[in-house]
Amino acid sequence: MSQLDDLYRRVIMDHYKTPRNRGELDEGSVTVNLNNPTCGDRISLQLQLEDGIVRNVKFTGEGCSISMSSASMMTEAVMGKTAEEAVQLADKFSALMKGENPDFGDYEDVEALSGVNKFPARIKCATLAWNALRKGVEQGKGKHEDTEE
Repeated sequence: MSQLDDLYRRVIMDHYKTPRNRGELDEGSVTVNLNNPTCGDRISLQLQLEDGIVRNVKFTGEGCSISMSSASMMTEAVMGKTAEEAVQLADKFSALMKGENPDFGDYEDVEALSGVNKFPARIKCATLAWNALRKGVEQGKGKHEDTEE
């Protein structure tokens, strides 16, 4: 294993063992519940949008280290961003899962998941939280009601 692979594995495990922004928000937030029936991952994402800005985002759920660390990374990456910037980050993450090398700016932890694209069955695990984010932003703009998949 290369030193970079080892570093990426440590970043993923750090987010899995000590997830950032895990918990629930008070009323006034958008809630999106998604699951990955292939492996049993579940996430409940709560998003607080104010004036088009992601003011707060938290998640609960259970699943593999890939899905839970990806959720933790996603919450850190989008906090304080505009809704449009958050969706652009989700698009970049999708590109990362396709083997592309997008720039995540000053938040590099997400790049630790770049190796997931070598395991097609795990891509759904990694993208679960990001898909919930997209739906949450849409819902926050009034396009959808609470979504369950």
